[in-house]
Amino acid sequence: MADFQYEILEELGVLSTNPKGWRKELNIISWNGRPPKFDLRDWAPEHSKMGKGVTLSNEEFNELKALLKRMDENE
Repeated sequence: MADFQYEILEELGVLSTNPKGWRKELNIISWNGRPPKFDLRDWAPEHSKMGKGVTLSNEEFNELKALLKRMDENE
């Protein structure tokens, strides 16, 4: 597996925490020195390990917000 680097630039929030202490977090992360993106994934305590997640560009994140807003308005 190829090495990669990441830097959590901003911790936006925690959606949930499981009994083992892993947290589903929304963060802004720079992967391999690239421009930062929104990132939603599970993290072990102290960010020592990560689970699979979803990374979104600003445009994708804005589309997701718009979709969620429309869903909320239709309820």
